[in-house]
Amino acid sequence: MSSNLEPTNSSGDEPPVPGDPSNKILETIFLGPNGMRAGWRAGLYLAMFVFFAALLQTILKLVHLSPPAQPGGGMAPGWLLAQELVLFAGALAAAGVMALIEGRSVAAYGLPWRGAFGARFWQGGVWGIAQLSAIMLLIRALGGYTFGTPALHDGEVLRYAALWAVVFLAVSFAEEFLFRGYLLLTLATSLGFWPAALLFSLLFGAVHLRNPGEGPAGALSVFAIAMFLCLTLRRTGDLWLAIGWHAAFDFGETYLYSVPNSGIVMQGHLLNASLHGPRWISGGPIGPEGSAAAFAVLAVVFVVFNRLYRPRGT
Repeated sequence: MSSNLEPTNSSGDEPPVPGDPSNKILETIFLGPNGMRAGWRAGLYLAMFVFFAALLQTILKLVHLSPPAQPGGGMAPGWLLAQELVLFAGALAAAGVMALIEGRSVAAYGLPWRGAFGARFWQGGVWGIAQLSAIMLLIRALGGYTFGTPALHDGEVLRYAALWAVVFLAVSFAEEFLFRGYLLLTLATSLGFWPAALLFSLLFGAVHLRNPGEGPAGALSVFAIAMFLCLTLRRTGDLWLAIGWHAAFDFGETYLYSVPNSGIVMQGHLLNASLHGPRWISGGPIGPEGSAAAFAVLAVVFVVFNRLYRPRGT
């Protein structure tokens, strides 16, 4: 007669024990060497972003601060500002939650506040305006752009300049942080930086196809620009140069040169300018981003930037 001192289960099933293969499978799916796998963290971030953005949009509507859908006669700056602030606030709130989960600072996701509006931001602004000006002057030299007459007068000149500067600053914060902040840097830990950059640059170009007036040439240009902005992130270590570039380029398109921005015509531009001639020169309704000149100038910018901003540590 022998005694059995092992605990028994009335159902006849063996209790789970440490090292159970089913537990290991779940751990393999969800966990990696550094905790939750990058793909699951990115998915969690996206879910929270959608939640926060929808919540903020609802709040704006409840307090009657949300402008109506895009009005006729060109996109109004107030409408665009409200949308971009919601996107940035949602992206930042989601990053804040992920920072708590991961035990990190939000600054680790590309926005170190100590560098806010510092030298890199202004360098980016110079790069953005210089690049756009080179594109526009090349299009003009080829007969595809006319400055036209002033569209604004007196106090309107400064009022719209300030308004569009604020709007495109919000646009640059929202789009850079959403497409080249948490998501890119998180997936880069799993895929590698450039595969992740390629993925989000393709997505960035595809999203712009939703704009009225946008087309394949413009989306391809946006993709190429996104890859350049990923290069600025890689070389500088943060998003400040990219934010300055993005704000300056969009401001130059919409306000200074008064041309369509990724197929969108805005209200309150400085000039009664026009694009004309073959689309491969002018970009047509897409704007200068759809012009061959944009690709030629960007190729030069890639080379020059690569030479001036060497990889960190070299």
